[in-house]
Amino acid sequence: MRLIFDAHADLAWIALACNRDLTETLGQINQREIGMKREKGWGDATSCLPEMRRGGIAVCLGTLFARTNRKADSCSKEYLRTDYDYGTQSMAHAIAQGQLAYYRQLESEGEMKIIRTPDELDEHWQHCLASASPVWPIGNIVAMECADPIVSPNQLEKWFRDGLRSVMLSHYGKSHYAVGTGDNGPLTHNGIELLKEFEQVGMILDMTHLSDHSFFEALEQFNGPVMASHSNCRALVPGDRQLTDEQIRLLISRDAVIGIACDAWMLVPGWEIGISQPKELTMASLVNQIDHICQLSGNVRNVGIGSDVGAAYGTEQLPSDFKSIADLQGLTTLLTQRGYSNSDIDSIFHGNWLRFFRNSLPTLM
Repeated sequence: MRLIFDAHADLAWIALACNRDLTETLGQINQREIGMKREKGWGDATSCLPEMRRGGIAVCLGTLFARTNRKADSCSKEYLRTDYDYGTQSMAHAIAQGQLAYYRQLESEGEMKIIRTPDELDEHWQHCLASASPVWPIGNIVAMECADPIVSPNQLEKWFRDGLRSVMLSHYGKSHYAVGTGDNGPLTHNGIELLKEFEQVGMILDMTHLSDHSFFEALEQFNGPVMASHSNCRALVPGDRQLTDEQIRLLISRDAVIGIACDAWMLVPGWEIGISQPKELTMASLVNQIDHICQLSGNVRNVGIGSDVGAAYGTEQLPSDFKSIADLQGLTTLLTQRGYSNSDIDSIFHGNWLRFFRNSLPTLM
């Protein structure tokens, strides 16, 4: 079993918003949720802490996820959700702080290890390598999906002291800092000011979910480390949620890593959420995404895993041969069949993200 570095996991949101105990097994979670009413994914969980360990996931980016309210016309209706939204930035701030408190509590229980520095990353990784069985706490580099909980740019340093290490400026539609998926537009004045604070404190900019206009402007404005935690390729699947080849090449030029996401509608053209069926898709589609980035870069240096598994959906929105996050291990066979070497696969599974964060995390807290 190869160790995996997964660059996107909405652990705190799914636990607290959906009342899901992530320390239980998948069987326990799904049994508990039988008969519960929810749009999708209820009783069909695909990820939890024991399952992550079983799948060899040693480190993830565990998100803090809250947005402020937006008008119904702020993004396309097929993208519009309201269960992440709160009325003000102060409310979003409080929700994200609560999610951070959940991670801290998991750490106190030995279920998780919050990682802040390269030394902590290396120490944790070596601990996982030395483990005879996957019993480690899940390493967590705390990330923020949408910057709205940062009430003002001058609050960023406090968030950084709290352990936050990576931030997306927006999610869907307009945030207080940028424009995201389903809409298009520039950074706001506060967005430009926030990027200046990023450079001052050493925060990593996650380019995922930025609209095209905000994407290119953010790259121009920001000179620090950039990545795309969970983004696929627009050349393979049309839509502004995916990255164009031009955007991918720009990220490669900044030595970024792009994490491939497992959500079905990001893997195959024409997938309709709630209509299309998993039988129409296999994990080979993940390899197609990985291979496209490798072809653009000429090597395997700039691609990794950013699964987004265990978010607000279950197996109904994953490839037919993907039943749990532990099935990421199946990529080994698929990549080998495409001609990738063991060294290449190690780079994709964890090596590229380890290099990126060793170079991008602060040496001092």
